[in-house]
Amino acid sequence: MKVVVVESPAKAKTINKYLGRGYQVLASFGHVRDLPAKDGSVDPDHDFAMTWEVEAKGAKHVSEIAKSIKGAEGLILATDPDREGEAISWHIVEALSARRVLKGVPVERVTFNAITPDAVMKAMAQPRAIDQALVDAYLARRALDYLVGFTLSPVLWQKLKGARSAGRVQSVALRLVCDRELEIERFVPREYWSIAAHLKTPAEASFEARLVGADGEKITRLDVGTAAEAQAFKAALDAARFRVVQVEAKPGKRHPFPPFTTSTLQQEASRKLGLSPAVTMRIAQRLYEGINVDGETVGLITYMRTDGVDMAPEAIARIRRMIETEHGKPYLPQTPRRYTNKAKNAQEAHEAIRPTDPTRHPRQMARLLEPDQARLYELIWIRSVASQMESATIERTTADIVAEAGARKLDLRATGQVITFDGFLKLYQEGRDEEPDDEDNRRLPPMRVGDPLTRERIDIAQHFTEPPPRFSEASLIKRMEELGIGRPSTYASILAVLQEREYVTLEKKRLFAADKGRIVTAFLENFFKRYVEYDFTASLEEDLDRISNSEIAWKEVMRRFWLDFSAAIAGTKELRTAQIIDALNEALGPHIFPDKGDGTNPRACPSCGSGNLSLKFGKFGVFVGCSNYPECRFTRQLSAAGGMNGNGEHAGLANGVQVLGKDEDTGAEVTLRDGRFGPYLQLGDGEKPKRVSLPKGLDPSAVDLAKAIRLLSLPREVARHPESGEPILAGVGRYGPYVQHGRTFANLEGSDDVLEIGANRAIDLIIARETSGPGRGRFGGAVPAGRQLGEHPEEGGPVTVRPGRFGPYVNHGKLNATLPKGVDPDLVGLDEALALLSAKAAAGGGKRRFGAGRKPAKSGSGKGTKPSGPESRPVGAAAVRKTRKGPPKKPSSASRKAPAKGSRASRAPDP
Repeated sequence: MKVVVVESPAKAKTINKYLGRGYQVLASFGHVRDLPAKDGSVDPDHDFAMTWEVEAKGAKHVSEIAKSIKGAEGLILATDPDREGEAISWHIVEALSARRVLKGVPVERVTFNAITPDAVMKAMAQPRAIDQALVDAYLARRALDYLVGFTLSPVLWQKLKGARSAGRVQSVALRLVCDRELEIERFVPREYWSIAAHLKTPAEASFEARLVGADGEKITRLDVGTAAEAQAFKAALDAARFRVVQVEAKPGKRHPFPPFTTSTLQQEASRKLGLSPAVTMRIAQRLYEGINVDGETVGLITYMRTDGVDMAPEAIARIRRMIETEHGKPYLPQTPRRYTNKAKNAQEAHEAIRPTDPTRHPRQMARLLEPDQARLYELIWIRSVASQMESATIERTTADIVAEAGARKLDLRATGQVITFDGFLKLYQEGRDEEPDDEDNRRLPPMRVGDPLTRERIDIAQHFTEPPPRFSEASLIKRMEELGIGRPSTYASILAVLQEREYVTLEKKRLFAADKGRIVTAFLENFFKRYVEYDFTASLEEDLDRISNSEIAWKEVMRRFWLDFSAAIAGTKELRTAQIIDALNEALGPHIFPDKGDGTNPRACPSCGSGNLSLKFGKFGVFVGCSNYPECRFTRQLSAAGGMNGNGEHAGLANGVQVLGKDEDTGAEVTLRDGRFGPYLQLGDGEKPKRVSLPKGLDPSAVDLAKAIRLLSLPREVARHPESGEPILAGVGRYGPYVQHGRTFANLEGSDDVLEIGANRAIDLIIARETSGPGRGRFGGAVPAGRQLGEHPEEGGPVTVRPGRFGPYVNHGKLNATLPKGVDPDLVGLDEALALLSAKAAAGGGKRRFGAGRKPAKSGSGKGTKPSGPESRPVGAAAVRKTRKGPPKKPSSASRKAPAKGSRASRAPDP
C-alpha cells in the first residue's frame, strides 16, 4: 500500500478512484505548518532562521498521514504543480520527519496538470524528488512578506491613525490606484473641434470623411482648438467642390489570441462575465478538481495558476480535429499554432488553461454545472479552440478627398474596413476595458479616383480631452503584469485585501482610491519610497524567479534586502508628527485642498477665514481641521468631496456647506454638509439641530431639497408586524440605514433604499432577524443562509456551509463544525461536511460554540492571528457579530487600533 497526499478532500476522492487498490489518498487540507503571527518567526539576526508551527488542525491531518504511513510501501506527494504546491509537499515531509515516521519509507513527488485518469497515471509513472529550488523561492517570498508586514505595519499603526497594514506587493498595487487618482485630479481638459463632411458618391451612396489637412499643412485631432477656427473651416467646406484623389485598399489579418493564462482569464472573466478575480479563481478551482461526468469524476480544465500560453501537442491535435469537423477546412491553419510566453519565468513551464477534453462541448456540460461554472467553462473552451483557428482576413480601405474652395485646398480622409473571412472571429472576440472607436469598423462605398462627390452637410463638434480612466479590476491586473509586480496567483488576493482594508472601493466596476489608501500611499512614498517603486518590486520578483531556477541563493537575496530595509525602518523612529503632516499636506494637496479657480487660497478655513486648513490626526483617523483650533472647530473629511458626481468624479461642497433650500413647515434652512465622518444633512442651526447622515452609496450631488426633507423626516413607518401589529420603522442611524420592530433592528442591504423600501421587504428582514436567534446576525442583520450541501442522510434536514465570526463552518440543525484552516468553503462537499459534524458531535460539539476543544480568544493571550500574504489562497469568510440594542452598528475606527504586542486580537499585517 502506498500513501498519496494531495491538498483537498475533493481531489483526494477523485484520485483515489483513479488509482484503485494499492493506494490510499489523503488530504492535507492545504498547508500543515505556518509562521506564527508574532515577532521572531523570521530572525534576520540568525541568518533568517524561520520558526514553523504545526497548528492543531494541521497536527490532526499530519497525524492521520503519519498513522497511514506505518507499514506503507512509500509516500507520494501529489500537491499542485507550482511553488505553493511544492512548499506544501515540503512542509508535509518536514512535519513527518519531526515525528520520525519516514525512516525507511521512500518519498516521491509527482505533478499533473489536469485531474484526469490519463494525466494522473502518467504522472505516477514519472516520480521525482522535491524541487528544493522551488521551495527556496517559497521560503524567500514568505520571509520577505513577513519582514515587510511585521516591521512596516507597526510603523503605520504608530504614525498614521486608522492605517491597517502595509505589504511588499499590496502597497505597490495600491500606489498604482492612487497614482491614477492623482493623474485625474491634475488633468487639465483641452478643448478641440472635429470637422466631418457627409458626402455622396455618384451612385448616391453616403459616407463620412474627416478633415486631415488644409493648405498643405496636416491637421491632427487636437489642432482645431476654438469654435472660430472650426466655423472658418466649415464655411470653406460649405462652399467647396469635392472629388476623390486616391483610393487604396489593403488586405490585413487579425490573428487569434493565445489560450488563457491566470491573469488573462481573470481579466476576460471580469470584462465579459462580470466576475471578480477571486470568484473567477474559486470557480476555476472547482472546474479543475472535477465534476461527475457519466459516473466518473473528472477535471474539466487544466491547472488554473499558470503563466504558460502553449498547450500540449496531444491537446492541440484534438482541437484541430474538432475544428475541421465542426467548422470545415477553411477554418483550420495548415500548421498548428504555437505560442511563446514573454514572461521570464512562466510558472515553471506550465500549460495554458484549457479544457481537458475539447469534445466536452459547453452546451453538453451546462446541464452538469452551476450557471457561473458553465459560463466560465464556455469562456475557457471557446478561447482554447479559437486559439487554433485560422486568422480573420480584413480589407482596409482609405479614400483621400480634396475640397477646393477658391484658392484653398482642404484635405479629407474616409476610412473603412470589412471582414472578408471571419476565421477565429466566428467563435471569439476579446473584450476591451474601454469602448473601441468604431470609426474604422464600417464599409466604404465603391468609388474611383476623379469621382466628383456631393456634399450633404458639414458637421462641427466641440470636444474636450478626458483624463485617463480609473482602473477596473481587469485593467489593474493587466498593468501589474506589465510591470512585473506580483504573480498571477497573487492578483486576486491582492485586490481582495485592498478592498477589505478599505484602501480602495469598487464603484461601477472601477477602483477608486479611498482617503485611507491615499494617506498610506503618500506616507510610504515620502518615507519608504524605494519600497513602493515599481522597478524595485519587479526586481524582487525577478530574484524569486532566479532562486527557483537555482541561479542565486535565497538567503543572499534576503541579506541584500534586509540591510537597506531595516535601516529605513530605523530612520522613522525619530519621525515627528509635524514632519508627517507637512509631507502629507504637500503630497495630497490637489486632493485635499483643490484649487477653487478664483485665485484664493485653497487652504483658507471657510469658517473663521483666518486659519489654514491642514491634516490632523485624531482618535478615529486622519481628518482636515483648522490651524486656529480650539477657537475654530471646523473639521471635514480629507477630500473636499462627499461622494461622486454624475461623471464619476468627486463632488465638492463649497466651504463644506451647501444650502439646499428652506423647510416649508419650519422655515429652517436645509443644508448638506461635509463632516468629519462623511456628508450629512442638517435642519436649521441652533444648539442641537436635527442631522442625518447620507446613506452609504447615495451621491451627495443627487440630493435635492425634496429628498433631503424626506431623509430628515426619518424614521418612517413602513408596515405593521404580522404578529404583534406593532409598527416597523425605517430610518438612518449613526451606523447606517436600518428597519426596526420594537427592540429588533436589521441592517438594510446595499440594494435597499431606506426611502423606498416597502412593507414586504421590511417584514422579511425583521422576520429573518427575529428567527435567527440572539448573537447570530451581523450588526443585527439576518444570519447568512450559506450554501446548502444537501440533506442529512440519517437525521434529515439541510446541511449548509456558512461564514462565521471565527471562520467558515458547516451547520446541521444546532450543530456547527468549523472548517479546517486552508479549506475553501466554496469547495466543501456533503461528505466532508458530514465527517466534520460527526467528529464535532463525538467531541461534545453541541455544547460548544467555538468548535471542538476551541475557546474564545482573549486579549493578551500571547498569540496573534495568521498573516496572510498576497499568494495565500483565498478562503471566504464573512464576519458576524453579536446582536446590539439600538440601530445596527458599524465597527468604529477605534476598534481597529493596533492592540498591544502579542494580543490575540491583533491583526497580522498583510504582505
